[in-house]
Amino acid sequence: MEEVQVLTAPGLNGSGPLHWQTIWENLPGVKRIEQNNWDQPELTDWINNIEDAVSKAGPDVVIAAHSLGCLALAHWAQHTKLKIRGALLVAPPDAERTDFPLAAKSFAPAPMQPLPFKSIVVSSTNDQYASLQRQKTYASAWGSRFVNVGEAGHINADSNLGEWENGQVLVEELVRNWETL
Repeated sequence: MEEVQVLTAPGLNGSGPLHWQTIWENLPGVKRIEQNNWDQPELTDWINNIEDAVSKAGPDVVIAAHSLGCLALAHWAQHTKLKIRGALLVAPPDAERTDFPLAAKSFAPAPMQPLPFKSIVVSSTNDQYASLQRQKTYASAWGSRFVNVGEAGHINADSNLGEWENGQVLVEELVRNWETL
């Protein structure tokens, strides 16, 4: 069986050196979807960069998205004709909140149509950027399996997850089409 490549899709401001996405990018077959501007994101640019990365990676790719990267991926899914194997959507933010970053306003409203690939939404009970209920709503609308990891904040570097082995298990589930958790 050929190796499935994993692409990471960080959110606003990218993912720093202690973020699980950056740590995963040191593993074989894992590569970041680069964006032109991490701090002043434009949805169209982010969609185009996802399209380019997926086009190069091929249909067996799995995308591990975090925060705003989840919304970018959901928008991309509404426009692309490309296929992917699946997506891990970690801590999607609530684009409808009044405190949603102005720099990311082009990402609102969040798409609420089913995604055309297998997906898992991973949420925390104390994420400061989206309520558990909002993330359950995303999972339902996108046709995603929902995984609650408990109190893990925004599931980022501040959450001290290191390599985040449980997240790697979920990616493996998408890669191999296994039910693991």
